[in-house]
Amino acid sequence: MSAITRDEVAHLARLSRLALHEDELDQLAAQLDEIISAVAKVQEVAQGDIPPTSHALPLTNVYRPDESLPGLSPDQALAGAPAVEEQRFRVPQILGEEQ
Repeated sequence: MSAITRDEVAHLARLSRLALHEDELDQLAAQLDEIISAVAKVQEVAQGDIPPTSHALPLTNVYRPDESLPGLSPDQALAGAPAVEEQRFRVPQILGEEQ
């Protein structure tokens, strides 16, 4: 694998709209080269006989099953409302038209 060049880092920075100083280009070129080398090593190890995984350990559902519980009665639901009209929450009109 060839090393990433300073010009390639400058090109990537332009595409990403990043303003990099000259010394940052050299530093990032070395860091990106290390990253690319590490990915290449992983690709060498991960051959076709190893199935791809998203997690190291299998996941299990930790949620409890849904249970149907009784809801609030209209009186209980409206008990804390600041304004009630015809067993409904009364809210200020926002459209300016009668609906």
